[in-house]
Amino acid sequence: MMTAYILRLLILLPLVAGLAYGALWLWRRVGPDMAIGKREKLVKLVDVLPMGATGRLAVVEFADRHLLISVARGRIELLADSKAPEPTDAG
Repeated sequence: MMTAYILRLLILLPLVAGLAYGALWLWRRVGPDMAIGKREKLVKLVDVLPMGATGRLAVVEFADRHLLISVARGRIELLADSKAPEPTDAG
């Protein structure tokens, strides 16, 4: 009775661990966009510059505009906005 339990444990434990490892590997390989599909994002983070311990300056692209925002603990402020530069063809 005990031998059958230990034998079943020795067979099923590596099987379950292998399935979990394979699922995590597949999730990382395919990515979380698998469920939603590849789509163009409306908001893009262009650049971030740390300013002190908790503050940051960030440039966000939205609707062909670049927005300079200040992000600090508990608040976000719009500092400036401008039209996004046209992409240039290099080559």
